[in-house]
Amino acid sequence: MNLLKGRILRIVVAGGSGLIGSAVVDEASKLGYEVISISRRQVDLTDSTATLDKISGLKPDIIIDAAARVGGIGANNSQPVEFLLENLSIQNNLMMAAHAVGVAKFIFLGSSCIYPRECPQPIKEEYLLTGKLEETNSAYAIAKISGIELIRSYRKQHERAWISLMPTNLYGPRDNFALYGSHVLPALVRKFVDAERSQEPFVELWGDGSPLREFLHVQDCARAILLAAERYDGDLHLNIGSSEEITIRDLASLISTSSGYRGEIKWNVSMPNGTPRKILDSARIRSLGWLPKISLKEGIQSTIDWYKSAVESGVARL
Repeated sequence: MNLLKGRILRIVVAGGSGLIGSAVVDEASKLGYEVISISRRQVDLTDSTATLDKISGLKPDIIIDAAARVGGIGANNSQPVEFLLENLSIQNNLMMAAHAVGVAKFIFLGSSCIYPRECPQPIKEEYLLTGKLEETNSAYAIAKISGIELIRSYRKQHERAWISLMPTNLYGPRDNFALYGSHVLPALVRKFVDAERSQEPFVELWGDGSPLREFLHVQDCARAILLAAERYDGDLHLNIGSSEEITIRDLASLISTSSGYRGEIKWNVSMPNGTPRKILDSARIRSLGWLPKISLKEGIQSTIDWYKSAVESGVARL
């Protein structure tokens, strides 16, 4: 049970119905927090007045900002205006409201795409702004970098105990499985599960499969976020990653096998690969006592099982 002056802490999770937000809601509830999930159904976070009214009424002790417009390479590359403007609005409005209400702890969640395309590996927090961003998602990255700077500015100017956390590529239940707009792992899950059901002779994937990526199950990430909420108060944003990497080609093979698909995988090399390699140095979050528990193979199988069940029950985000 988490107490402040004899009472249970109230956490508001913005984006609480999404992939990471819903995992944080589940984990925080287990730990004994009073948890309130808000999503675009309850409030338009791009509206500053509506956001302030909502946060003022809830009076949280902690806000975890998991609300964002997200998507894969195709969506980021074709809609940079929407990705930049919407994400800036969401995070700015939430932080302004939190400051106005006097929220003790604000946790801003970013993304590993904030780092330069050609970055030394594993990526340390200090490598931020040391090189050119990946062009296909630079608008989203700039929004998240702005969020980090705004957290630092509130700390500096108003002495707020607010922090930023940068998770690696996340996956798990309640992900977005839309073929256009989703991230690589859920998109592959849908492609191979659907292809197995319809007995398609082949599945076509973008690029050549050579990029290296790191993946973390959302349940592990949620545990890291709540640990940092209790134990971390610093200017530097913290990476959250599994410290294990896999090529997209091997990831596709693993998901294909796990889904039972027996057809061919064809690679469309005319389409972009994205950043060639990206693995985070997560030593700082690990020094607080966190370690991931769910293996990639185990996590993928459980995600496939969840997706199949969600499609049958009509709750999958497609």
